[in-house]
Amino acid sequence: MSESSEHFAADLYCDESAGEVVSSNGELCCCIHPPAYSDDFSTEAEAAIVDHMFDSELDQIPAPEAMQLLERKEIVTARRDVVNWMLKVHSYYNFRHQTAYLSVNYLDRFLCSRALPGGKRWAWQLLAVACLSLAAKMEETNVPLLVNLQVLAPKFVFKPRTVQRMELLVMASLRWRLRVITPFDFVDYFIPKPHFCGVFSSVWDLILATCRVIGFLKYTPSTIAAAALLYTVDGNVPDRKIVFLHDRVSKEMVKRCRLMLEEHLIDGVH
Repeated sequence: MSESSEHFAADLYCDESAGEVVSSNGELCCCIHPPAYSDDFSTEAEAAIVDHMFDSELDQIPAPEAMQLLERKEIVTARRDVVNWMLKVHSYYNFRHQTAYLSVNYLDRFLCSRALPGGKRWAWQLLAVACLSLAAKMEETNVPLLVNLQVLAPKFVFKPRTVQRMELLVMASLRWRLRVITPFDFVDYFIPKPHFCGVFSSVWDLILATCRVIGFLKYTPSTIAAAALLYTVDGNVPDRKIVFLHDRVSKEMVKRCRLMLEEHLIDGVH
């Protein structure tokens, strides 16, 4: 059993910054106002909730200087390895998609605020375990013990007290903001369930797969949700029913995000 050091390198602080949409063939594919079939926007209070979601997602895009650091080759490689392991654990325990997405969100936000010891793979593994544990505690009704969470042959296994100390460091680095807006929060507002219930699983899988590619950190959760949804609907709904999107969704950003989906993820998801 390998035990980690308790100390990390100096802080790397960064400031995080926080329409219409067209389909792949260039045709307008959105509705500015709430669709008639839905009760989600039936009151001013509900509309205010959606506006709050858009406001709250704005600070999830890393600052340019943070993205430059995250895109360094050694960071990309180490991140890819631990994210792949986290997603495998997600499948092993049949966690909710939201759990897996949040765990990677915590990891990325931590990396924007602190530096891990250079070349220390144990530090990456410890961070991954702590982030996955915190996300499971936020979303799951049954959370495995910390020892049992470290499955599927990780290179390092940590004692519970070590993981708990790391959890505290992660929460402090995230300023105790563990409940954040994710792409899953927007899907229900973008698509009418009575018509498209059969595509939700594919949309969720595609959204979760974006965690593997660090470039998707440049896009807001609503943009990722819209891009994944439009791609899935275009490929699975023959009569091209309208997808209803909010007027705060950027057409240009969704087009770019969808191109990235097709370039990096589609073959691996389907």
